[in-house]
Amino acid sequence: MSPSATLPDESTSSVQADPAVLALRKTLTSETAPLAKRFRALFSLKHLAAQKPATTQTVPAIQAIAAAFTSPSALLKHELAYCLGQSGKDEAVPFLRAVIEDRQEDAMCRHEAAEALGALGDLNSLDLLRHRRDDTQEEEIVRETCDIAIERIEWVHSEAGKAERLKHSDFASIDPAPPLAESTTAPSIPTLEHSLLDTSLPLFKRYRAMFALRDMASPPDLPTAVPAVQALARGFKDPSALFRHEIAFVFGQLSHPASIPSLVETLSDAKESSMVRHEAAEALGSLGEEAGVEDVLKKFLDDPEQVVRDSVIVALDMAEFERNGEMEYATIPAE
Repeated sequence: MSPSATLPDESTSSVQADPAVLALRKTLTSETAPLAKRFRALFSLKHLAAQKPATTQTVPAIQAIAAAFTSPSALLKHELAYCLGQSGKDEAVPFLRAVIEDRQEDAMCRHEAAEALGALGDLNSLDLLRHRRDDTQEEEIVRETCDIAIERIEWVHSEAGKAERLKHSDFASIDPAPPLAESTTAPSIPTLEHSLLDTSLPLFKRYRAMFALRDMASPPDLPTAVPAVQALARGFKDPSALFRHEIAFVFGQLSHPASIPSLVETLSDAKESSMVRHEAAEALGSLGEEAGVEDVLKKFLDDPEQVVRDSVIVALDMAEFERNGEMEYATIPAE
C-alpha cells in the first residue's frame, strides 16, 4: 500500500498541540518499537478517539491511528481499521474508504475496513461496499464483509431497526451485527445454534445468532454459558474463513475457559487460514491466566505465517496483562 498517495490529507497542527496524542502516535508509527508496545499505544488512541462527547483529542487520535497504515504489518493495519470503526466518529470514514479502495492492500485489512464502515453506519459508503460485494474479482473475505456491512448500515437506518429492542449486552463493542431482538420468549441455544450453522441464511442473520449466543455466555457463571460456548465452537467447521475468524474474535471477548480446546485446535491447524489462526491466538491471549495457555502460545512464536507470529507476540503481552491484573490493555488508563 502507498498511504502517502491514497490516504486523505491531514493537518498535523492539532496533533502537535496535544503532547499525549503526539507521543502515542510516535510509538504507534515507529517500526522499531516492539509490536506489543505499538498495540498498547493503539488502544490508548482508540480510547481517546471514542470519547463521548468528542474532545480536542478526538480527531488528532483518529489521525494518529490512520497514520500507521504505512506499516508493513498486516496485523497492525487490520487492528487500526477495527479501532477506527469502534471510534464511532465520521472523521474515520475517509481513511477506511481509502484502505478498501486500495487493491494492493492485504485482504485482511480491507475486510476490517469494510466492517468498520458498517460499524460506523455510514450511508455514503453503501455504493462502495456494494461495488466491492458484487465484484467477482474481489477477495471472498472482502465481498462477504461488504455484504454484512451493507446489511448493518441498512438495518441501523431502517425503521424496523430503530424499533427493535435489543437485550442488554455486557460488551461495549460495536458489532458487525446486533444480537437478536429482545422478545417475551428467549430463543433456546439449540435454536440459535441452528441459525448460526445454517449456511443457507444470510451471514448477517447468522452473525445475529452468533452475538446472541455470545451474550448468553456472559457472565461466565450463567447456566447457559458453557452450552453457548460449545454451540459457538461448532462454528469453527463452517466453510467461510470470515465466519470462523469471527467465532474466534467472540471467544476473545468472552475469555471463557470452555473455549480453550477449540481455540488451541484452530491455532494448531496449519491448514487453517492465517486470518482465523491469528484471531485464535489473540483470543488465547485474553485467557492468559488459565493454566497452559502461555505454553501453547509460545510454541507458535516461529510459525511460518507472519500474521500468526505477530499475533502470538501480542497475545503473550495480553497474557502478561491479564496475569498482572492491569485495568486496561493500554499505555494510558481509560478515564
